[in-house]
Amino acid sequence: MRERLESLRSELARQGLDGFIVPHSDEFQNEYLPPSAERLAWLTGFTGSAGVAVVLAEKAAVFTDGRYTLQIREQVDAALYDIRHITEEPPKDWIAANLPEGGRLGYDPWLHTVKALETWRKAAEKAGGVLVAAETNPLDAVWTDRPAEPAAPIVPHDLAFAGESAAAKRKRVGEALPEQDADAAVITAPDSIAWLLNVRGGDVDHTPLPLSFAILYANGRVEWFVDPAKTSPALAAHLGDEVTVRGRNEFEPALWALGNSRVLADPAGTAALVLDRLGKAGAKIVKEPDPCQLPKACKNAVEIEGTRAAHRRDGAALTRFLGWLTAEAPGISEIAAAEKLKSFRLENDRISDLSFRTISGSGPNGAIVHYSVTEESDRKLGAGELYLVDSGGQYLDGTTDVTRTVAIGEPTAEMRDRFTRVLKGHIALATAHFPEGTTGSQLDALARGALWQAGLDYDHGTGHGVGSYLGVHEGPQRISKIPNTVALKPGMIVSNEPGYYKAGEYGIRIENLVTVVPVEIAGAEKPMLGFETLTLAPIDLNLVEPSLLLPAEIVWLNDYQARVRETLAPLVDEDTAKWLEQATRATG
Repeated sequence: MRERLESLRSELARQGLDGFIVPHSDEFQNEYLPPSAERLAWLTGFTGSAGVAVVLAEKAAVFTDGRYTLQIREQVDAALYDIRHITEEPPKDWIAANLPEGGRLGYDPWLHTVKALETWRKAAEKAGGVLVAAETNPLDAVWTDRPAEPAAPIVPHDLAFAGESAAAKRKRVGEALPEQDADAAVITAPDSIAWLLNVRGGDVDHTPLPLSFAILYANGRVEWFVDPAKTSPALAAHLGDEVTVRGRNEFEPALWALGNSRVLADPAGTAALVLDRLGKAGAKIVKEPDPCQLPKACKNAVEIEGTRAAHRRDGAALTRFLGWLTAEAPGISEIAAAEKLKSFRLENDRISDLSFRTISGSGPNGAIVHYSVTEESDRKLGAGELYLVDSGGQYLDGTTDVTRTVAIGEPTAEMRDRFTRVLKGHIALATAHFPEGTTGSQLDALARGALWQAGLDYDHGTGHGVGSYLGVHEGPQRISKIPNTVALKPGMIVSNEPGYYKAGEYGIRIENLVTVVPVEIAGAEKPMLGFETLTLAPIDLNLVEPSLLLPAEIVWLNDYQARVRETLAPLVDEDTAKWLEQATRATG
């Protein structure tokens, strides 16, 4: 890594730059990247899905959030980089303190949003320097063995799974643009385009995305900028005459052609270069959220029924795994456990892939929130330890994401206490009723209350949106301490995943996916909402301390376990069904 860092510094000097910002992003502002865009990992060794590095001539730093604080210290050489928590010690403060007077801090305008650039610009100016758009990315110039860009074929997503035709979506979203004083919208989020056109691809591991750009017009017509080699006659027939396929290299010229138009672009999710080109072309830029994000998040009845079916099949696979684990552990390795779970999932129909790389963490590795097992870190599941497995599948009719924590042998009293407090938070959120207009940030404290009472907490959000055979993480909704102005609406799918992590010892997380549903309450003075739990998999009763549970919480737990048993027993083999009967027994 030292050689790579020095090569970048040499290129910066050649380009007349005193520093450079390396975000974990691509020109689409994706969370999960193709190998060709993993610049941060190539430079620093850090493989998490969120982070940024700042490289100066004499110093460098790398930043990430609470999910990766342990992982980043294991992967990044502290002799080369200052390692910082991105919210507690933000990059803007480090830049302000370390960029030299008059320093030119470079960035790639394809890899940052306008919103992000404002932060970097203020930090550079505070240091007495200036933020500069690099003409070419200096890191790319020294990444000599950079992988080729992905070229997976694109396929139609069947109406039987989508529940609404692409033509209807294009018309519905396009007709709403004039209400926002826009003639067209530039859409750069691949999941939005996949949803809008009812297409899926394979350019990103575990997420069925074709990487592309699009311009949607108020009349529902779309110009789609994508590698034509990924398309086919069947796809062309699916798209119809109102979608024009053009090469990726035609996207910038098309932006210039919008000079006399009112163009909607999402400043929080669109590359700064796009807004720069639109501005220079003379377009009136309407800075509003991506118009596909909210309708995509609110799943229709077909999508909801599909995800229920996907969760039944997925729950059967996970239950078979948990029964197998009970018989085989301790002694199984983290990698072997993840591979076994994958094998059960791949026996399902309609599965195309995992929804992300399985987090399979035993003992201290479970305390690494987004742990990714390697041959070097792989360890056996040991007696007296906890095993955390966070996994999911990409099914044609739905995307799953579920975490279970399992005691290997006899847990300690502390483990049972912490697990039960996490369970109490999970139940509090699962059973919440709230008025229309409530945001996820207003509900987040419900999941933390039992932990807070003991002086404990967890350093990640409580819930993220989930797509319908799309991204396992999607917006605009979330449940988090971070303020969010997007209200929860019926049809949204979100995770419910409080946790607790004791560094060097164990990690606990209980994650189910839920969907927002209307709730009837006698005497209610306003429309109310709640959650329907979608995930079906037993919760380890060996980790539950009943004395900490309220009567209503015991009722919820027993009802949930009974539902798991009744739904999944017919879907698993006889031995697993017998294990499931015991694993879901009544408690309290």
